Amino acid sequence: MLWSDARSRKAKVRDVHLCEHQLDGNAMKVKIITQRHNPLLKRREVVFEAEHGTREGTLTRAELRKNLAEILKTNVDLIFIQRAVTKTGTQITVGEANVYDTVAQAKLVETKHIFERNIPPAKPKEGEAPAAKPAEAAPQKEEKNKPKEEEKKAEQKPKEA
Repeated sequence: MLWSDARSRKAKVRDVHLCEHQLDGNAMKVKIITQRHNPLLKRREVVFEAEHGTREGTLTRAELRKNLAEILKTNVDLIFIQRAVTKTGTQITVGEANVYDTVAQAKLVETKHIFERNIPPAKPKEGEAPAAKPAEAAPQKEEKNKPKEEEKKAEQKPKEA
């Protein structure tokens, strides 16, 4: 018996779930292909397929998380999309997600980049100005270097004369 055969037999595969949602006039179907419970990491590992009809582009992680939360009857904050890939030439996205028991457990287990990808970006408050871009800070550094360059040129000129 191959290792992969033994592994697939142990996995508790649930029935395929189907959920249809309406997004911007386009129907979207989400199917749960497999669902395994991992007691060691205190999470459910889900493989899903989302058919997004005539909609352009791949679905965002936020949309996928929202739809998976509805199907799995859990909080959106507990779902972390590992990957979502749209098959070339089709409108079908296949992906993997982890559904944790608590957010604290998710912080312990998930890698930093996956955690950051699944958290929506913070919106600035109305009273606060947006943070300065790094490109704006760069010219200030160049201005500081200019006097040094001018001093070097001034030192070189008397030597030539």
